[in-house]
Amino acid sequence: MTLPHSLGGAGDPRPPQAMEVHRLEHRQEEEQKEERQHSLHMGSSVRRRTFRSSEEEHEFSAEDYALAAALALTASSELSWEAQLRRQTSAVELEERGQKRVGFGNDWERTEIAFLRTHRLLRQRRDWKMLRRRTEEKVQEAKELRELCSGRGPWFWIPLRSHAVWEHTTVLLTCTVQASPPPQVTWYKNDTRIDPRLFPAGKYRITNNYGLLSLEIRRCTIEDSATYTVRVKNAYGQASSFAKVLVRTYLGKDAGFDSEIFKRSMFGPSVEFTSVLKPVFAREKEPFSLSCLFSEDVLDAESIQWFRDGRLLRSSRRRKILYADCQASLKVSCTYKEDEGLYMIQVPSPFGPREQSTYVLVRDAEAKNPGAPGSPLNVRCLDVNRDCLILTWAPPSDTRGNPITAYSIERCQGDSGEWIPCHEAPGGTCRCPIQGLVEGQSYRFRVRAISRAGSSVPSKASELVVMGDHDAARRKTEIPFDLGNKITISTDDFEDTVTIPSPPTNVHASEIREAYVVLAWEEPSPRGRAPLTYLLEKSVIGSGTWEAISSESPVKSPRFAVLDLEKKKSYVFRVRAVNQYGLSDPSEPSEPIALRGQPATLPPPAQVQAFRDTQTSVSLTWDPVKDPELLGYYIYSRKVGSSEWQTVNNKPIQGTRFTVPGLRTGKEYEFCVRSVSEAGVGESSAATEPIRVKQALATPSAPYGFALLNCGKNEMVIGWKPPKRRGGGKILGYFLDQHDSEELDWHAVNQQPIPTRVCKVSDLHEGHFYEFRARAANWAGVGELSAPSSLFECKEWTMPQPGPPYDVRASEVRATSLVLQWEPPLYTGAGPVTGYHISFQEEGSEQWKPVTPGPISGTHLRVSDLQPGKSYVFQVQAVNSAGLGQPSMPTDPVLLEDKPGAHEIEVGVDEEGFIYLAFEAPEAPDSSEFQWSKDYKGPLDPQRVKIEDKVNKSKVILKEPGLEDLGTYSVIVTDADEDISASHTLTEEELEKLKKLSHEIRNPVIKLISGWNIDILERGEVRLWLEVEKLSPAAELHLIFNNKEIFSSPNRKINFDREKGLVEVIIQNLSEEDKGSYTAQLQDGKAKNQITLTLVDDDFDKLLRKADAKRRDWKRKQGPYFEQPLQWKVTEDCQVQLTCKVTNTKKETRFQWFFQRAEMPDGQYDPETGTGLLCIEELSKKDKGIYRAMVSDDRGEDDTILDLTGDALDAIFTELGRIGALSATPLKIQGTEEGIRIFSKVKYYNVEYMKTTWFHKDKRLESGDRIRTGTTLDEIWLHILDPKDSDKGKYTLEIAAGKEVRQLSTDLSGQAFEDAMAEHQRLKNLAIIEKNRAKVVRGLPDVATIMEDKTLCLTCIVSGDPTPEISWLKNDQPVTFLDRYRMEVRGTEVTITIEKVNSEDSGRYGVFVKNKYGSETGQVTISVFKHGDEPKELKSM
Repeated sequence: MTLPHSLGGAGDPRPPQAMEVHRLEHRQEEEQKEERQHSLHMGSSVRRRTFRSSEEEHEFSAEDYALAAALALTASSELSWEAQLRRQTSAVELEERGQKRVGFGNDWERTEIAFLRTHRLLRQRRDWKMLRRRTEEKVQEAKELRELCSGRGPWFWIPLRSHAVWEHTTVLLTCTVQASPPPQVTWYKNDTRIDPRLFPAGKYRITNNYGLLSLEIRRCTIEDSATYTVRVKNAYGQASSFAKVLVRTYLGKDAGFDSEIFKRSMFGPSVEFTSVLKPVFAREKEPFSLSCLFSEDVLDAESIQWFRDGRLLRSSRRRKILYADCQASLKVSCTYKEDEGLYMIQVPSPFGPREQSTYVLVRDAEAKNPGAPGSPLNVRCLDVNRDCLILTWAPPSDTRGNPITAYSIERCQGDSGEWIPCHEAPGGTCRCPIQGLVEGQSYRFRVRAISRAGSSVPSKASELVVMGDHDAARRKTEIPFDLGNKITISTDDFEDTVTIPSPPTNVHASEIREAYVVLAWEEPSPRGRAPLTYLLEKSVIGSGTWEAISSESPVKSPRFAVLDLEKKKSYVFRVRAVNQYGLSDPSEPSEPIALRGQPATLPPPAQVQAFRDTQTSVSLTWDPVKDPELLGYYIYSRKVGSSEWQTVNNKPIQGTRFTVPGLRTGKEYEFCVRSVSEAGVGESSAATEPIRVKQALATPSAPYGFALLNCGKNEMVIGWKPPKRRGGGKILGYFLDQHDSEELDWHAVNQQPIPTRVCKVSDLHEGHFYEFRARAANWAGVGELSAPSSLFECKEWTMPQPGPPYDVRASEVRATSLVLQWEPPLYTGAGPVTGYHISFQEEGSEQWKPVTPGPISGTHLRVSDLQPGKSYVFQVQAVNSAGLGQPSMPTDPVLLEDKPGAHEIEVGVDEEGFIYLAFEAPEAPDSSEFQWSKDYKGPLDPQRVKIEDKVNKSKVILKEPGLEDLGTYSVIVTDADEDISASHTLTEEELEKLKKLSHEIRNPVIKLISGWNIDILERGEVRLWLEVEKLSPAAELHLIFNNKEIFSSPNRKINFDREKGLVEVIIQNLSEEDKGSYTAQLQDGKAKNQITLTLVDDDFDKLLRKADAKRRDWKRKQGPYFEQPLQWKVTEDCQVQLTCKVTNTKKETRFQWFFQRAEMPDGQYDPETGTGLLCIEELSKKDKGIYRAMVSDDRGEDDTILDLTGDALDAIFTELGRIGALSATPLKIQGTEEGIRIFSKVKYYNVEYMKTTWFHKDKRLESGDRIRTGTTLDEIWLHILDPKDSDKGKYTLEIAAGKEVRQLSTDLSGQAFEDAMAEHQRLKNLAIIEKNRAKVVRGLPDVATIMEDKTLCLTCIVSGDPTPEISWLKNDQPVTFLDRYRMEVRGTEVTITIEKVNSEDSGRYGVFVKNKYGSETGQVTISVFKHGDEPKELKSM
């Protein structure tokens, strides 16, 4: 928009200078117009770079014309009043100049002239108005001053303001009054005059400072809610002002304006942290969490913010930010090294945000291959193009002793979840180009470190990147118009029609590394609208030839990494552009390019220093390494004396300061720092000086808990509690200040520090009220100033009851007990203190409960049987004859718990034999002292004990232990922020054990491991030996036998092994001469011992017999002998086997079996294994006897005997019975012709050793007329004769064999009973038929031989009911009884007679009987021979 040149009217005459400027501007505009028209007609494929002065006109590009077109569209649619105003202003300006034209020229000069003129006029007007306003103000002030100086009635310049405050707080009502002369001031509460003397001391404080009136109400209560009025009065009048004070108390989350929600919405939550964030040591791939508690609920949970290294964290799939029940937590489900860092939680508060922070350290995950390095981290994608990118990462801090040789890169396309190896980078670099990617696709990458020990776990995946032309956005312009619409214009739209592209320009190396070079170039201009790809060529300097660079896929981006270059050679490169129309000319060659050498790691930082921080941390600082390649620092630590460095952090630290957490208190550590870059982890810095982990020295916090211990007319005795934080050093003293409530200023009580926490303050005014405050001082300086105490009235104590005890402290705090100690009151009242009453209350409760039923006499008490995990508060009251005195200042809340790592007093005997009590406190500050006491009655008696103090350890040595030393020994470590104390009760029994041990140490005895032992060796030698502890080479042995020292001899060999502490005596042939006592006297330096063995009477006789037997047995084993004696076993088939085993045999060895002295040829012997076997298939009484196996050869013989006549035989039968009982098959039901049979098959049954019992419906059955039971060798049965329905039910067979009892059951009912009955009826009918069937019972021989002419008579017995029909057959043909054939039947006897037989009568004859039940044929063969012939039967014989 063009601004007017002046504020004058259109008719003002123009000065000559203005006309000259006008002509000059017109001429310049005409020249610029011609240049623009000329540039519009020019078209060139190559744009030349021009340089212009500030007065020269700019050239218009295609983008400028597109922008002008868009502005023209915008201007055509612009109808607002601003547009109309701009048009009107332009018209006015053109009319002033006498012409109308298009303003394409440079209007900056005219604009500047108009601006300066306008600015000057506006400044003049502003100055005039300011002068007028100041004059008016001064006149008004003078008028008011005159009024104030004259006498006038009071009036309130600033009136009182109402207040709403919380209970127990202080409110200040103020107002400003003006009056002349000064008025008289009176304060009222609900129209009642306020007189501070009528209220508790310090309740009201009224001041008047030159018209500033104030009323201070301290420690407000509900009763202080009222209307307060101040009235002022002088001679000219009076005035008043009032305000309401509302004192509120917490009534819960009520509705309305008193509700908690309303108060928080108005004033914000007053949230405090009730827990402390502690350092977290997480492990890679595992979860971790951070949490903290608040003092009250946070209404807006979203206002709680978590930060890591200053960056705000949000909830994600892997990270959850939660809040519930006054607890905020951050949970990470899968930890990566990138999660390491400083975490901070921030919650809003009316007085500013509350913050807490802690460090999270992430350890390496367990390697799949032992010794494999840790995983890389911080994988990032840089310079992302259409088909390539640069991948970078940070090296791991811990290689586990194996240098990294390479990095394996894996990629994942989209959300497929499939990771594919795509590249391998050398181990000396953490940067690699990735090529061959697809435009439009998204990728993620991760990296593994590789060493000779194997591959690391994969790193965290990089952020998802999308491949594309990121320069395309810069070629586009967005032009807004018409209420939010936009026009997007690309430079490609204004390109001339291009077929063959121009060559690329500015080919150069954007990155040169040890293994590759990244080439970059600029696209052709104009590039045309057709898609472009590029071909690259390289040439070695001096070769004169160009070689195409091959790639797996077309190069679409103006970036390419060349990987196949040779070291120590220089190359030049050129690029061609290709589109669908053809190939461009080559670009200008690049500058000579050569690969760089292997990148060197960065040097370590200098001046690494360690400083104390807390009891578990150390602060490190170092000088920065100034190098652009620096990625950060890795820190390493080790304990003094150790050679192995441990990794502190796994994520490079960016700064030059770090606090190492998680250290052990009292231990000494060394630290070093290494620089990290893409070339790897550098060398270690020089190790720091060893530093002991302790609390750093700082100024102490403020004292607190002031109490009035005694009071006189003009003096007070004040006591207080020590600071909660002593600053890691000894408190050197305290500075106390006092303040009279009627004065304004505080006054110092002392100029030099008071070493105790009790101070007598003198020169006070009786009846006045005083408050006190104090500071503590240590070597670091003077600490914080405490809050003022309560107001104490200086009034002499005359009450008969005692004053308050003081310095009540809790020590030896454990899960269920603690020890209370206090100092007696300074004011004893009417009589001496006779005892103390102790009471307690749980934290949060207002009820005090007595600890003991009555008062105690001492100034200490062990309180037991408390509930663990709860906090308690204690107070003490002194008792005298007048009663209970004032209570002491309550203790701080004491949490009952067993602190991890808490030390107890160690009791023992040292190397010199002294009994000691020792206590170690690694967390104690350097200035701490160990205060020992016995029975809590002050320091120990130096006449009886000696105290030795070392670093963090104190030792009490009893000089002459006795009954006087019994009691409770306690120790307290001073100057520690937390309670470090312990106690031990030394009892008489324990003291006696310690004295005995002390005597043993002072009078050492060689420790006996094993006394005299007696062994009989293989050949019958007797070995006497004993074992003691390991002895020195100078140890001596004296062996005494029957009061005479003996030495080695042929029959008695003595061995003494000092290294093993072994003494042995080997007697070859034990005899009566060896009877007596053997004593070994040992001495090793001062240590001695004597061990005696007595071999007499029965002990010697038994040993002699055993040695002889062993000797004989050895001689026996010189030939073949039984390694395993004869023994029996029963197989599952109830076969009895007698086995033995022979050893030391040879080919000629003979093996024999004997039974009752008779040799048994059935015995078996296997010479290969030496096993003898004798099998008894069915053992019976006839097998009772003595069995013997004997082996012999020319070297000797041996035998083994097994007596199977008594208990051994019974045991075998019992075992057979057991196996037989176990082999019984399930009961089966069988129908018979007599009835129903129930039976079980067994492998063995013996009536004497096996008992069977049958039960029917749990009722025992006995054999009778209808029930029969029985057994065979392989079957147990029950037979029910003539079964009936009453026989149905459950049948049980109980088999007892020794202690083995087995029961078998079956159910004879239902279908089973029906089937058995049907079978019984069938068999019964068959039996009847068989009984009555016609049959030949007996009589006929198989063959009959007879001589011719003799008479043959054959007789047989037949049976059947009814009587059967009888007929004879010859050769299956009926016999006709005529002539010589005759048949005779006499009852059941049937006879056939053949007279004068001849050869024709030979043949097969049969008698056939038949009745209604059946038939049968009895056959006989008749052979007739002639006279003189021999029957065939006789011939065959």
